[in-house]
Amino acid sequence: MTEHREDTRHREHSDAFDPAGSSVSSGFPVAPGIDPEALRRRALDALSSARERTALLTDSVDDGELTAQHSPLMSPLVWDLAHIGNQEEQWLLRAVGGREALRPEIDGLYNAFEHSRASRPSLPLLAPAEARTYASDVRGRTLDLLEGTPLHDGGRPLERAGFAFGMIAQHEQQHDETMLITHQLRAGPAALTAPAPPAPVGAEGLADDVLVPGGPFTMGTSAEPWALDNERPAHRRDVAAFRLDVSPVTCGAYLRFMEDGGYRNERWWAPEGWAMVREHDLAAPLFWRQEAGQWLRRRFGVTEPVPDDEPVLHVSWYEADAYARWAGRRLPTESEWEKAARHDPASGRSRRYPWGDEDPTPERANLGQRHLRPARSGAFPAGRSPFGAGQLIGDVWEWTSSDFLPYPGFVAFPYREYSEVFFGPGHKVLRGGSFAVGEVACRGTFRNWDLPVRRQIFSGFRTARDA
Repeated sequence: MTEHREDTRHREHSDAFDPAGSSVSSGFPVAPGIDPEALRRRALDALSSARERTALLTDSVDDGELTAQHSPLMSPLVWDLAHIGNQEEQWLLRAVGGREALRPEIDGLYNAFEHSRASRPSLPLLAPAEARTYASDVRGRTLDLLEGTPLHDGGRPLERAGFAFGMIAQHEQQHDETMLITHQLRAGPAALTAPAPPAPVGAEGLADDVLVPGGPFTMGTSAEPWALDNERPAHRRDVAAFRLDVSPVTCGAYLRFMEDGGYRNERWWAPEGWAMVREHDLAAPLFWRQEAGQWLRRRFGVTEPVPDDEPVLHVSWYEADAYARWAGRRLPTESEWEKAARHDPASGRSRRYPWGDEDPTPERANLGQRHLRPARSGAFPAGRSPFGAGQLIGDVWEWTSSDFLPYPGFVAFPYREYSEVFFGPGHKVLRGGSFAVGEVACRGTFRNWDLPVRRQIFSGFRTARDA
């Protein structure tokens, strides 16, 4: 099946860091009374976890694989490796620490807004050994800086509550997810392995959907110390009552759409989506193929039968929207998704996560590349929301019907190119994270966005209807 190819620079919103040109708001808010030492430990853990994952993704293949471009949609893995180090140097060593530049001559090579992914193999990139040495040198200096930097409520906005350290940990985890997408796109045998997710427990009696009552709730955050600018500020939203799928749409359910001629019937598709289907002869999610009457998929170098009870993966917004129309339903709005994921009707407050304010654990969500696939529908009962919806965090990114737009009172921080330049009708919002997302880069307020044609990302969806 032909892969839809288009410019990819838009999703690299974490890549265009420019400390010298940053427009920083001195009013960027965080929660008061944060323990500096607890933040320091959290930052150290987040940075260490991200680097362990980066090493796994880059050490699992040889130098030839690191320097190859496995798809025009993606950078060579070695570009991501050096880029991670370069952004850490620019934002932490230079902007926070005031240190002299280690390798100023490479800044342009690793600026995503200067070079599209398709063009990066032609650049004079650092070789694998040099890229590893550079990233390691930067990390050693970063750890020294972290030890001596005051992490408190006051001070410069970049340092306040350790924001810059949290931002860089999230940036590295986002590139780890990008590199995992490259691993999925690469040909050849599997380079990565992981255990299967836990089986669902007590999921047999779950309803198909849950009721989320109408009324106001608090959307976004003004208190999460490492929340990014597009998640801010907290504000009130009023949402009418609706019903939401208890779990993401499964492969088996999506297959019924396909068998009913979903890809052959224009009535279900937005005009641009139908044009995409016709132009690229689409008939199934990316990486699926039919053989001897059976649907198979390729997953990180392994070909296997498509599992009926796993959330469908690698579908575009147009495919998700078409399925929802076929099913007599619709995609939820971003506000609906967040209310279902965060609102606690008993207290009237919004939680950090569906289960509460505590950080994710393996019993609550499938995150961090712990498993190289989504869990089966109905897994992680400890992670369900007060309304009964499950798997809202982890497993698959979930397309919403909403365009990526700023919240009322939005302030760009620490620079406009992180979010502001992408606002508008061109990008659709995804929520909830996936199995490929690091815990530090996933929370109930986190907003992802992408073009509606995207299929290589770890995207799925769930549907809604008016109550």
